Amino acid sequence: MIELSIANGIAEIVLNAPEKLNSLDEAALAELDKAYDDAAAAASRGMVRALLLRGEGRAFCAGRDIAGVTPESDDAKAYLNGLVEPLLKKMAAFPAPTFAAAHGACLGVGLGLLLATDVVYVAENAKFGSPFAKLGATLDSGGHWYFTERLGMHRTLDLIYTADLISGAEAVAQGMFSRVMPDDALLEATRIIVERVAAGATGAFTASKELVAHIRDRRLGLWAAMSEENDEQARLCKTDDYAEGFRAFQEKRAPVFKG
Repeated sequence: MIELSIANGIAEIVLNAPEKLNSLDEAALAELDKAYDDAAAAASRGMVRALLLRGEGRAFCAGRDIAGVTPESDDAKAYLNGLVEPLLKKMAAFPAPTFAAAHGACLGVGLGLLLATDVVYVAENAKFGSPFAKLGATLDSGGHWYFTERLGMHRTLDLIYTADLISGAEAVAQGMFSRVMPDDALLEATRIIVERVAAGATGAFTASKELVAHIRDRRLGLWAAMSEENDEQARLCKTDDYAEGFRAFQEKRAPVFKG
């Protein structure tokens, strides 16, 4: 179900089980985990400078595939703690900028995949929320934290209690994701941006990625964040990409980054 292709410095990972809205069972999660391992290995060899995650068909990912789950014997903690959480942490730590193009249903684990991605562009028809009220289950994959952080307590619990879904446009307007795009333009527009980023200074981008994660997870204040910025700038100024960027600016030409 999981497809990985690498070309022109870009790894593209596709959830390709449209008949079940790309919902993920244990085997699919293992495949996805391996795809990120393979892409990261390629990144360490300089073959991948950006990654794009997308879903085939009518939805990005409708969440966990529960078609074959027996409630009485289901070990939800093993699925979430043992498979989902390690995968999301691996995705978040990918050593290059990551992007997702999200459309249709983006629920449960599907939402988690987006939360673990650096930049998310969503289609107007994208749907987010917590449909679990109808299952006697609760929001997972980091959804409680993210919704509360972005939407506040009242709106979060409103979505959880009612199982109502919000659109891509509403999600972007409330600061959940980066940009909303027309459904039929989402993938092409995302690929154009990913191509541009893949030609950029990957080392500088990953420095910012790590700093943003520290601001989020450690709740850094202004001066602590500035101190980390200063340290990263001092490290970057000794790299080949830094030298190339300055030379290109001074010579009035486009830079050619390699790091």
